[in-house]
Amino acid sequence: MTSTRPALTRRRLLTAAGSTAALAACGSGSGPAGPGTPLRIAAVNHVWSQAIQERLPEFEELSGRRVSMQMLTADQLGSSYNVKLNASATDIDVMMVRPLQDQLLFARNGWLADLTDRVADPAFAWDDVQEAVRERSTTRGRVHSVPVVTERPALYYRKDLVPAPPQTLDDLLEQALALTDGDTFGYVGRGQRAGAVSQWSSFLFSFGGDFTTADGGSGIGSDEARAAYAYYGRLLHEAGPPGATNMSLEQAMPIFAQGRAAFYVDADAIYTNFLDPSISTVMDTVGFAPFPAGPAGAVPYNIPSWALAVNRFSRLQDEAWRFLEWAAGPDRVKEVQTAGIPGARQSVWDDPATAAAFPPELAEAMRVNTANGTGHDRPEVIQVGRARDIVGRPLVAGILGEDVDPVAADADAEFADFLVRDNRQQEF
Repeated sequence: MTSTRPALTRRRLLTAAGSTAALAACGSGSGPAGPGTPLRIAAVNHVWSQAIQERLPEFEELSGRRVSMQMLTADQLGSSYNVKLNASATDIDVMMVRPLQDQLLFARNGWLADLTDRVADPAFAWDDVQEAVRERSTTRGRVHSVPVVTERPALYYRKDLVPAPPQTLDDLLEQALALTDGDTFGYVGRGQRAGAVSQWSSFLFSFGGDFTTADGGSGIGSDEARAAYAYYGRLLHEAGPPGATNMSLEQAMPIFAQGRAAFYVDADAIYTNFLDPSISTVMDTVGFAPFPAGPAGAVPYNIPSWALAVNRFSRLQDEAWRFLEWAAGPDRVKEVQTAGIPGARQSVWDDPATAAAFPPELAEAMRVNTANGTGHDRPEVIQVGRARDIVGRPLVAGILGEDVDPVAADADAEFADFLVRDNRQQEF
């Protein structure tokens, strides 16, 4: 799709910010802020934030307003939101949020401005944002965020050990088992109880399962889910490193980077770690491939890992929206994606110039996974952390070599009860 969006000029920014287009659904807080008040952005310390920070002088020139960006870790950012927004604080205007982790809770709490009418402006080209990730920005039929960073799983593999990447999960398991010896693990991946759930999701979907059923009940006790639990457990139990149940991204990734594993499935956003000579010994041998097909085909996640939202208590909501329009518009997304940071606009993905920013195999894997992907990688609930803890329990059993069926049945009952309570909390 080719965007027809007009250039975001200084005149257009100032005219829009000074107009009466502060829509009723996006009220402008408790009072006006003076022209000397900076636009304050709360962001996670991420490569996207760093890239945007370098370009802030351009936005300041266009908008005529100074911008202050604070970058924190994800945990620090979450704690800051809980403290400040519970107190209806006005000293945050633009919020960087995780749609799948934060948005449902934040929307229920009334912390996010409604952007539905904002994104409907044809100039913003909302329909250019990929459908799977665009849907995650919508809660109860209202748009509360604009995605800026997307993520899919990639199958990382060693070309010196594997002549071609496996096309199916059966092939992956067979090859991983065959390549496991005293010096090399056939597979490494996340194994922590809650932390592994997001990466396991692609296995679950590709076995034909999901976290919940069509009527909102628990899906983790289904035949498909139990098969996915058993498969992932066997993969790490028989082909993975010792202590896999303690492995997060930070523990699993270096094992592959140091050449100690043949296969690794994790987010495509981390690929630069394997091309960095200060971290990796597999720079010349790492390969990239799409997620392999299971019984239900290849169904990886394709999610917005980070998005921008507007604090409902901000007194600069018009200016905050203009920042979103600038930072998430086609021109900026193309700039940032050309620097190797995957965005959410289809027109940018369709541009050959942006594909050239990634290794060719990875660019193709991203394209395939985007086309096949589903828009979530965890249960879509308010209490995401608790849900992941329940869903992850059978994963641990499988990785330890235990029978997953009784554990999955118990977790299924617990998750079903949890969903009843969580669904009541979603009535807002």
